[in-house]
Amino acid sequence: MDESFTCTAFEDGRHLATGPAAVVALAVKQAVARGASPLVFDDSSGRQIDFDLRGSDAEVTARLEPPARAAGRPKLGVVAREVTLLPRHWDWLAAQPGGASVALRKLVEAARNAGAGGERQRLAQEAADRFMGAMLGDAPGYEEASRALYAGDADRFRTLSENWPADLRDHARGLAGPAFEAA
Repeated sequence: MDESFTCTAFEDGRHLATGPAAVVALAVKQAVARGASPLVFDDSSGRQIDFDLRGSDAEVTARLEPPARAAGRPKLGVVAREVTLLPRHWDWLAAQPGGASVALRKLVEAARNAGAGGERQRLAQEAADRFMGAMLGDAPGYEEASRALYAGDADRFRTLSENWPADLRDHARGLAGPAFEAA
């Protein structure tokens, strides 16, 4: 897994562990050994995730480590796909320094950077809502808090989430934070 990937585990609505996947997986493994059924969430997407907890602690963590990089030139991750453009677009791209591929990559990066604030807000809303739906879907005020989240109303979101279990409330607020910063 990606080294910057972090996740959070909850046991019976209480915070169990937060951190890199390997650290959280071992905490989850210990909880499962004592009969608990913890739930783990990806901190960036709010999606629930599962770990393969079979074997020793070393085997569990080894499965979560990124594959070793081979010596030599790194793979660029380039993917070839078909793009359909009008002839005038192809002419313009061909005239750009570096050719069509370089120009398209620059245009895509510029568009991504221009919409970064809105994208960050949308991703935070989705992550918080996924987590809230899974862990707080039956909690009082959940639906109204979700509406406040998407409306960018931080004060209302905080008010509606105040009576939720503390660890779940705090995690939901943490996930939602970037949605309100961009609003």
